[in-house]
Amino acid sequence: MEIRKGQEFSLEIDDMGTDGEGIGHKEGYTLFVKDALVGDIVRVKVIKAKKKFGYGRLLEVMKPSPWRVEPACDCARQCGGCQIQHCSYEKQLAWKEKKVRDCLQRIGGFEEIPMEPIMGMDEPYHYRNKAQYPVGYDKEGNPVAGFYAGRTHSIIPNTDCAIQHPCNHMILETILAFMKQYDIPVYEEKKHTGLVRHILTRVGKYTGEVMVCLIINGNKLPHQDKLVEMLKKATDVETTYKIKSICLNINKDKTNRILGEKVVPIYGQTYIEDRIGNITYRISPLSFYQVNPEQTQKLYGTALEYADLKGNEVVWDLYCGIGTISLFLAQKAAKVCGVEIVPQAIEDARENASRNGFTNTEFFVGAAEDVVPEQYEQSGGSLRADVVTLDPPRKGCDEKLLRTVVRMEPKRIVYVSCDPATLARDLKYLCGEGYELKRVRACDMFGHSSHVETVCLLSRKAQ
Repeated sequence: MEIRKGQEFSLEIDDMGTDGEGIGHKEGYTLFVKDALVGDIVRVKVIKAKKKFGYGRLLEVMKPSPWRVEPACDCARQCGGCQIQHCSYEKQLAWKEKKVRDCLQRIGGFEEIPMEPIMGMDEPYHYRNKAQYPVGYDKEGNPVAGFYAGRTHSIIPNTDCAIQHPCNHMILETILAFMKQYDIPVYEEKKHTGLVRHILTRVGKYTGEVMVCLIINGNKLPHQDKLVEMLKKATDVETTYKIKSICLNINKDKTNRILGEKVVPIYGQTYIEDRIGNITYRISPLSFYQVNPEQTQKLYGTALEYADLKGNEVVWDLYCGIGTISLFLAQKAAKVCGVEIVPQAIEDARENASRNGFTNTEFFVGAAEDVVPEQYEQSGGSLRADVVTLDPPRKGCDEKLLRTVVRMEPKRIVYVSCDPATLARDLKYLCGEGYELKRVRACDMFGHSSHVETVCLLSRKAQ
């Protein structure tokens, strides 16, 4: 049977792809179907057909999978934020653990994988402490905020997201009402005109502090005092969470990048604070800070366990952000050196260390793949670490950095990853350079999405 674009037929879904899409086979031909779930029998329409595989649109679920559930959010299917809200949480965890294992086997070449049980959430809704909402117009010309549809810049209006903090609903509705009342123009990406581009919020789960930040295509926000007044009035009824920061982020570039470099306060300070364990962190609009505080505590607690610090170790924490892992480790290490490319994050890291009374930390600004080799060369090749922690972005680590890490001869490497594929690639390199994979544990930081975090322990083999 030749599969052609436009064909419709029934299909049994027997697997799930890396982005959570269903995978079915029709007479040996592989079809990827968004929103279909393993165990479903569905009716699909082929929307793209290549020689050996294609893509189908879900038309009807003829027989639902035993793991199919009703999404909590009405726009879950259109929105690009939650790829698998239609899947039971138990099955989500099993699939994410399998995703990590499969990448380690297929890309990393590992046969025996020391996997430990995935760390799931007690409550997989309303867990996010950070949101970035694009702003646009609806058909009637009213300002709306929500999330982009998958692989597009079309906004799906939604001010009451099932995975964001509940206080965001009130904040967004207040800002949209302000924009309508004072005729504040929305930024139009194609024309590079208008003012308000995005609305960013951050919530301190354990402190109750809230930040509201408007990203604007300009230097000031008309009637900003009225916005402050409206937001404060709206939050007066909320007793648990209080707005501590309202600010503007200036981004006048013609770019898809959300945030600019300049932050201007219009109420309160330019940061909020939150805690992980016993450590308090200062968080600015530009700071990287994990979006799921309860799971972050589990993730970093596991990283600390894997590091197995006794009190006399020198640790290098690479891609350290605002020092979250660094300070966790500094509780039990002799010295921790952190490296991060974002200057504002390093300012926050130094401030966080000072505020928490740590005197055994040092932070460097710059790309890890530049800073660490430079420090190694400046030391004449004598730079050593007992433990190295890596927490890179999705692209993983530059081989130049990994090469230098190996030369530093750490006894243990703790790798925290948000992408199983690049994790597997980097672990393959490190295990080819004298290290052994000892422990692996996935952590669900992003329930209902296809993303998963993983923490791994590598130990240097005896020479």
